[in-house]
Amino acid sequence: MKHFATVQKVLGLLLMVFSVTMLPPVVVALFYGDGGGMPFVYAFLVLLGAGLLIWLPVARVREDLRLRDGFLVVVLFWVALGFAGAVPFLLSPEPDLSATDAVFESLSGLTTTGATVILGIDELPHSVLWYRQQLQWLGGMGIIVLAVAVLPMLGVGGMQLYRAEMPGPMKDAKLTPRITETAKSLWLIYIWLTVACGLAYWAAGMSPFNAIGHAFSTVAIGGFSTHDASIGYYDSTLIEMVAVVFMLLSGASFALHFVALRRLDIRAYAKDSEFRFYILLLAATTGIVTVALFYTNTYIFWDEAFIQGLFQVVSIGTTTGFTTAQFYTWPPFIEITLLFLAFVGGCAGSTGGGIKVIRLLLLIKQGVREIGRLIHPNAQLPVRVGDKVVNHRVIDAVWGFFSLYVATFVIMYLALAATGLDLLTSFSAVAACMNNLGPGLATVGAHYFDMHDPGIWILCFAMLLGRLEIFTVLVLLTPAFWRR
Repeated sequence: MKHFATVQKVLGLLLMVFSVTMLPPVVVALFYGDGGGMPFVYAFLVLLGAGLLIWLPVARVREDLRLRDGFLVVVLFWVALGFAGAVPFLLSPEPDLSATDAVFESLSGLTTTGATVILGIDELPHSVLWYRQQLQWLGGMGIIVLAVAVLPMLGVGGMQLYRAEMPGPMKDAKLTPRITETAKSLWLIYIWLTVACGLAYWAAGMSPFNAIGHAFSTVAIGGFSTHDASIGYYDSTLIEMVAVVFMLLSGASFALHFVALRRLDIRAYAKDSEFRFYILLLAATTGIVTVALFYTNTYIFWDEAFIQGLFQVVSIGTTTGFTTAQFYTWPPFIEITLLFLAFVGGCAGSTGGGIKVIRLLLLIKQGVREIGRLIHPNAQLPVRVGDKVVNHRVIDAVWGFFSLYVATFVIMYLALAATGLDLLTSFSAVAACMNNLGPGLATVGAHYFDMHDPGIWILCFAMLLGRLEIFTVLVLLTPAFWRR
């Protein structure tokens, strides 16, 4: 029971931390005079009160979190966060959302998926627009990592929360000796990258409000925009190229950024096998899509085909989900190529979704090794990434992740199809949500407004699975987890 009390204590504290995020939209509402501030005031009071009610009965409990407690805290908190984040949407007259749609919009923001059920985004109050973008920014690095960084007084197994929250197959690596310093380092890089992105958008022609909002979404690899037409609203090649640069940087490992900054050596990127493969994959796909766009007469000029192809490849490949064109109306070969690219996603330790580049790289190397073993049965052929031999347990974990990923994807695909949706919509919707991409194909290309409630809840689960990388959620469903 003590361990559950510790979990309850952390959940209460984290919910109180999250309640504070309701205050910036109030300031925005006052600044722009849009009259949308009170729903956020009420939401702040509700969430603060709920956090206190959860925390007070166990405030004096003193016990470290175990690893399994960390998984439980992370999953319970993200579920609670999805519902907590929906409160302002429910209380605000604009947008007028049902409870189901409000939870979907909240989870979509927090998991940096970027799928939306809202039509008429351009007409929303500034406070609501800010809140949507802010949800993605907080979810990008993870509010639990933020709590570990700024609330060392938690004193309850920060490393367990960090390991359960951070994406990627090699979670034990710390950038600094102390876990709180690691979390602070990641958040400092995240903040400075956001500031640089916002200034670049402003210099390229966005208003300060939109520059900040799109910087939140870009660095979080989110995809929410303050306009229905997304980045295409601006019809500016300069703004598109700013987005491309910062999507590429945000889709790379933040640990790699840390190493490059600490050493003041840009060659750290060139030496990293995952980063090289990440750039190669996006570059090759850009070439294929550009040629396909030109020769299918989707665009009649090479430069236009290249710019549109580059933007959509980087946006979808990093699972950001910004758009400058209706790519879901492009020739089927291009559509499915882009959707499959989203399955790869960003690098491990980035804010991107998907399977992660390092896992694909390890799967390829393992496949090559098995072919080598057929030719030379007695040979010792280790899997290497750069000059390091990869531990066999990491390879096993990657194969385990991949098999579970495929199995859960198929189950949710069949479940969504069973609700009556056509196969392409079902396939792309699950792919877009599970990979935290956002826009899909067919009827979910532009928005999810027409999705029925059963489908919405299936996709909410898909977004949560994708954000927490499957294992973190599914481990709670095993009997062994609940045994002492």
